[in-house]
Amino acid sequence: MEKERHQAGPCPYDKQCGGCRYLHLSYEKQLEEKRRAVRELMQSHCRVHPVIGMEDPWHYRHKVVSAFGLDQKGVPVSGIYEENSHRIVPVEACAIEAREADAILKTIRTLLRPFKLRVYDEDSGRGLLRYVLIRSGCFTGQIMVVLVTASPVFPSKRNFTDALLKAHPEITTVLQNVNGRTDSLILGDRYQTLYGKGYIEDTLCGRRFRISPASFYQVNPVQAQKLYEKAVELAGLTGKETVVDAYCGTGTIGIVAAGRAGRVLGVESNPEAVRDAVANAKENGVRNIRFYRDDAGHFLKSCAADGQRVDVLFMDPPRAGSSPEFLEAAAQIRPSRIVYVSCSPETLERDVGILEKAGYWAREVWPVDMFPWTGSTEAVCLLEPKARPRKDSGKNGGGRNGGAEAKRDHAKGKGVH
Repeated sequence: MEKERHQAGPCPYDKQCGGCRYLHLSYEKQLEEKRRAVRELMQSHCRVHPVIGMEDPWHYRHKVVSAFGLDQKGVPVSGIYEENSHRIVPVEACAIEAREADAILKTIRTLLRPFKLRVYDEDSGRGLLRYVLIRSGCFTGQIMVVLVTASPVFPSKRNFTDALLKAHPEITTVLQNVNGRTDSLILGDRYQTLYGKGYIEDTLCGRRFRISPASFYQVNPVQAQKLYEKAVELAGLTGKETVVDAYCGTGTIGIVAAGRAGRVLGVESNPEAVRDAVANAKENGVRNIRFYRDDAGHFLKSCAADGQRVDVLFMDPPRAGSSPEFLEAAAQIRPSRIVYVSCSPETLERDVGILEKAGYWAREVWPVDMFPWTGSTEAVCLLEPKARPRKDSGKNGGGRNGGAEAKRDHAKGKGVH
């Protein structure tokens, strides 16, 4: 596959898009370069393993967002924003996005004229269609299409949906999202399901997960499976531990780990993701996990204040990394293992440095190539206490304060099974 790609020539959108910075390298050289970059940051802390790469590093993105607008001649186009600008680069086919997305976007463009639908013009604030979000299940084949409009008034939306489904019967759900804001956020708060259930499902590490339009789910499920398997392996679970899955999203890591743990507490601030996490636990018959809608730092601080024992802490923060509040609380509860899943080696190095000052040391880090050809690298890092863990934990990792959960069942962070 790689040889064929290089023979086909460079990406026609490369210079304008700027997303795939390593297209000039072979995939093997790219992995070496990414490991070198992680080693420069982390080698003073711990051993850096070789990057876990893909067998086929093309068309891996199963979440695609395409912006709609007008070109200089007033012709409707769709694509990606030019690097460091808000100009749309028209894209017919992207080498890293799921193939089915390209075909669906092309059909939507062809349907605009017969249905007299205008695309949104940022300068005038007129027009309807702003973005199209496509999410697909890598292992289930289910496909979601979200039509993001500037207004709830969508003329002939039923007929438009029927025409789209006729051209692509593989689509399993279609939604309209209303975004009337003038900022750069893609999705608004209002949804209407035009076809199907309003969500799709995918399988990961033997579990089945519900994916809603705004809920977090790794865009590269093939590599996500490797990422989560490595994270659970580093956790060293024996079936007795109390585990916290911080920044849990739709509950993927926690649900995967639950089969090897005593109990799992998942915390996430996004209410839609929490709803999906609860549904995912029920779908998979996982009974030893409980989810809380709360800020991860606030939740962990509450655990520390209540004397809640945590044996293993999974943390998968956003690109900006963790807050000082969270890291301070993590050191206070002193889990025997912290497994840090990072989408930014820079903030990983910063946060590891903070945890090391608080009494932890990094054991090892495994880079994972979640986004081939781009400059992004994810990593899993294992940290352990410098001194021996405390010996005052309860039986089976249940904690010294069995009533601590009930104390946290307040309006914001109320736990849900």
